[in-house]
Order: sequence, then C-alpha cells, then structure tokens
Amino acid sequence: MNDIRRTILWVIFGFSMVLLWDQWQVFNGHKATFFPSSTQSAKAPAAGVAASAPVAGAAASSVPAPQAANAAPAVPGTVPTGAPSLAPAATKERVVVNTDVLTLTFDSEGGTLVHSAFVKYKDQTHKDQGFVLLDESANRVYVAQTGLIGSGSFPTHKTLMKLVPGERSLKDGLNELEVKFESADVGGVKMVKTYTLKRGAYDIAVRHDIVNTGTAAVSPQLYLQLVRDGNKPPGESSFYSTFTGPAIYTDAKKYQKVEFKDIENNKVDVEKQASNGYAAMVQHYFASAWILGDGIKRDLFFRKVDTNLYAVGMITSLDTIAPGTTKTIDSKFFVGPQEEKTLEAISPGLELVKDYGWLTILAKPLYWLLDKLHGFIHNWGWSIVALVLLLKVAFYWLNAKAYASMAKMKAINPKIMEMRERLKDKPQEMQQAMMKIYREEKVNPMGGCFPIMIQIPVFIALYWVLLSSVEMRNAPWIGWIHDLSAPDPFFILPIVMTLTTMLQTALNPAPPDPMQAKLMWFMPLIFSVMFFFFPAGLVLYWITNNILSITQQWVINTRMGVPPQFNLPKFN
Repeated sequence: MNDIRRTILWVIFGFSMVLLWDQWQVFNGHKATFFPSSTQSAKAPAAGVAASAPVAGAAASSVPAPQAANAAPAVPGTVPTGAPSLAPAATKERVVVNTDVLTLTFDSEGGTLVHSAFVKYKDQTHKDQGFVLLDESANRVYVAQTGLIGSGSFPTHKTLMKLVPGERSLKDGLNELEVKFESADVGGVKMVKTYTLKRGAYDIAVRHDIVNTGTAAVSPQLYLQLVRDGNKPPGESSFYSTFTGPAIYTDAKKYQKVEFKDIENNKVDVEKQASNGYAAMVQHYFASAWILGDGIKRDLFFRKVDTNLYAVGMITSLDTIAPGTTKTIDSKFFVGPQEEKTLEAISPGLELVKDYGWLTILAKPLYWLLDKLHGFIHNWGWSIVALVLLLKVAFYWLNAKAYASMAKMKAINPKIMEMRERLKDKPQEMQQAMMKIYREEKVNPMGGCFPIMIQIPVFIALYWVLLSSVEMRNAPWIGWIHDLSAPDPFFILPIVMTLTTMLQTALNPAPPDPMQAKLMWFMPLIFSVMFFFFPAGLVLYWITNNILSITQQWVINTRMGVPPQFNLPKFN
C-alpha cells in the first residue's frame, strides 16, 4: 500500500515538474519542450492575397478567400484585379462609427467590419485605450465578412461598395444608428448591406437586401464568416490555458469548439447543417458571432484560407429572386465581452461562449451566486471572499469529518512512528502492525480524503468562474489591487497564499513514509510558484479558502484535545 502511494505521489510530482518546465519555457519566449501547441509556432499572416483552400462542405468551397492584412491596398477610385467593374463613386475607404459602448471601423471593400474597440473594457497595457478585438493590421487579422456566391458572379466581401452618407456617431437622444453600403450591379445583382447599432448593445442588426437588377432569375447564396489568424491573443498568460478558436452552436449538438490544428489537419467533426444557432470566434473574455434567425437553413463550415489564417461561418441559400424583385435576409452580429446575462438575452446558447467546460452544471449556479453577492457588496474582490465563505459554511460538516479524521491520525502518529522504527527491517510485519493500530484506534487513514474529494469539483468550477468572468477585468479590490484579472503587481497575495499553504501542510499529520512527507512539502511549494503569475482574483479565492480551512482545522484539533503541532519537513 505504501509503495503504491509513494509511486503515485512521485508520478504526480514528476508530471507537475514537466508541466512547470514547459510553461516556464513558453513564458520566456521559447517553444514548449514536451507539449508544444499549434499556437506557439504560429506566424504572422503571409503577405499577398490569400489563396483558396479546401473547406468543410461543398457549398463553402466557392466562398472567396479574404485578403491578408498586409496585402497591397486598392488605389482609391479603382478596383482590385479580378474584381467586377463598379461605378466611379465606389472608392476604397474606411469609416469609424461610435456608440456609447463600441468604436467600430468599416471598410468599403465588401462593407467589412475590420476593427472594434470597447469603451468600457480597457486594454491591459494601454489603460487609456479600449480593448481591441477585431483588427486588420500587419500583425493581426480578425474580421467579419459577408457576401454572395453562386453559379454566376455576385458581390462578395472583395467587392468595392458605396458608403451611403449618414450619421457616424450615436448622439445624445438617439437610440440607434445605421451604416449602409451599396454595391453596383455585379452579374445582374446588387447588394445593400445595412448595419444597425443600438445604444448599450454589443449585438448589431445586419440586413442584406439582394436586388435582382437583371433580366433573368437568380439563386445566390449568402455567406457570413469570421476570419482570424491562429495566434494566441496578445497579453494571454502562459501559466493557465483558455480556449481560442472557432465554435458553433446548434439545437442538435449544442455547443462545439474546434481547435485551429483540427482545421489544419481536416479533422473537424461537427454539425454541418442546421436551421438555428450561430458561428463564433472565441477567446478569453471576448467573442464574436454571426447569428441567423431560427428556421433559416444554413450550411456550417470551417476552413484554412491562408498561412495561419482560418475561417468559420454559415452559408444560406436564398429563394429564387425574379427580375426586379428583392430578397431580404436579417441576421445579427455580436462583438463584445462574455457578459453572461447579456449573451443569454441576445440568442439561445450564446452564453456558452463563456466556456466552463465539463463543470458547467456547477459553474453556472456559482456565477449566479457570485453575481448576486456583487449586487449587495459592489466589490468583486469582497464578493469572492463572501462566496468562498458561503461554500465553506455549506461544506462545514464534511470538512469537520475530514479534519476530525486528521486529528485522530495526528494523535496516533507518535505510536506509528515508533512502530515503523522498530520494524523497519520487517516490512510485512510493519504493514500488519500499522493496520492493527488503525483498527484499535478506530481510525480510517483515508477518512480525511473522501470528504475533501467530494468538494473538489465545486472548487474547480469556482476556479473556472473566476478565470472566465470578464467582470474581473479592471475590477479593483483594495489598496494595490486595481485589476482582479491581472497578477498582483507586488506579489503580496501569492506570498500570503504560499505561507498559508505551508501552514496548512504543517498542521496536517505527517505521512509515516519519510519520502511521502517530503513530497507533501515539495508539491504545495511548486504549486504556489505558479500562482505568482495567476490573476489576483484567483489567488484571493485560494487564500480565503486556505485561511478558512486552517481556522476550522485548528478549532477541531483543539476540541478533540489534539494541541496544534507543526509537522516541519526533515530533508536530511
């Protein structure tokens, strides 16, 4: 039994060291030694026009590939090579639009949304600037495109469009703002794209009017896609992992994430057709998504469109459009923070882009309770403390059983140590004598583990709630903690957490095996090192849990007549 336990502890210790070394390599700008990821070797998009690539689904194969961010721009008043001719009024230009929560930049080439910044959520490095999500620059590509495909030549996201004059800022007294683009006739079809932005909203109504200006009926298909590079978002920590990549939601298979490397290797196994849901790009705290109304049939696709450039989107077939008539398709485009209540109100299932993984069933009620506490306390830091306190109260009796078992173990520890020394050359007799002591003293050596193991999923779920909640961004606590989503700038909280972890280890009964005893000290210390790079909110949660656990353990030991003793390590 002891040999097995010792082996397991060594395996855990060794694996922890491997992970720690890998993350340290990444943190210092090197490739991971043991577990390299696709995002670590990602490069900036290549120059030039992106080439077409195989896609998921036959219909998607004709969607034009986007241009790379640093492709040569079209000369104003002219049309890119290979594009249909347009009226002289259509020139390549960009327009900046402001609402009370968003600053957006549109490109008249396809009426594409190429840049977004948030008024409320600031950049972690440049605190005076809004956080940028969508972007098209020399180092980043993340854009929202739409267009038409079909048997003929139709307006696409590469077609120059005319920007219709109008307001560019949501002024006081106005609740919505329209930005409209019109294409010239392309293959007998004209497309009018209208974005409607509303006050306080991160979702944008997008209406496509497809006008048949020719003499024959046409049957184009409308595509909506998000294109971004496969690089890790700037400022992301290397000491904890969050998902970055495309995702879809349908009623049939619910929420499905897709890794960039799976698109690269053509290993995408998700729903290909649906009549509801959305296609999204997800990263830590923020997301974007194209949403079509329920009942509209669509094909879902993922594809690689260039070196380190990927697309996710939807294609919907339009009914036959007779000459002189117009077909209208309404959709929504979301670009914003993963605020759970906001996402729920926009579209069914959109709140799942805030991904809690397999512990969603526990994490959602924990977030709900945390949000309610914040409604009373109005400080996210103290709300975290209050939530952990409530959880400790809820699990009080389970913890009491665990700590009572530990106290009994500590009380008989001298007897076990004496017996081990006496029978150290007779391992079989030692094991029998140890089990006899346990029976006589009515002690279960695993009695302190099971009550704690039951609680582990709850506290892991709380970890994901705090790591995933955008509300922690730029949220102050006290004094020097001005942002609960960033590491403590002075490392005070991680040091306190390390000290409380060591104190808690010292209060626990020392394992009879000296090697196990040493590991019981090494593992918390190694674990604590990683917390120096974790968000302050997560460290605060762990400190609170440690302090409350130590307090309860101390009280129970005293009540049982087991005076507090510190089992200090012996490394000789």
